Amino acid sequence: MLLQIMEEGHLSDARCKKVNFRNAIIVMTSNIGADLIKRQTSLGFNIKRDEQQSEERAYDEMVRTLNDALKKTFRPEFINRVDGVIIFRALNKDEISQIVELEVKKVAERVKDHAIKLDLTLEARDLLAKLGYDPDMGARPLRRVIQAKIEDALSDGILADRFHDGDTVRIEAQNDEIVLTPVPAPPEPEPQAEQEIPTL
Repeated sequence: MLLQIMEEGHLSDARCKKVNFRNAIIVMTSNIGADLIKRQTSLGFNIKRDEQQSEERAYDEMVRTLNDALKKTFRPEFINRVDGVIIFRALNKDEISQIVELEVKKVAERVKDHAIKLDLTLEARDLLAKLGYDPDMGARPLRRVIQAKIEDALSDGILADRFHDGDTVRIEAQNDEIVLTPVPAPPEPEPQAEQEIPTL
């Protein structure tokens, strides 16, 4: 089926109906060399600033090794029909932290109806990044961690009347646990009585 799309630019079903793929981009993923990427992932996650050159050399070596594995797995006729092969780098700590911030912003958008704001501390962000990162699965478990540690806790707090409209909920890390603490909105200042202007 895939070779027909590559060769002819269309796909036909049993009733001879054609689907045109001439203006389509087909993205294919593979787990070829997953063990190599796994070993590289631990390096990328713990990389230090002064080790960037060694990371570059390790990545270049990984690219060569994965390209060799690709050629051993697929026939040259298939590889020649592929326009490009992209080998992604392992996610590092900074990138995982950025993903945490993006996911928490999505949660903040969903509680805007209650006028609740989220305040994510750096310690909580780093802990969520640590809990949500898996060398085998990358950042995929992060969404489930944020749902369990933040979304569910927010829902329970709203239902239990612990979080109120207008509150700022601070997301903190305490003893390797994510803790949500309400910060009540400051009271509105009382309107000052208008002073009468004395008449002469």
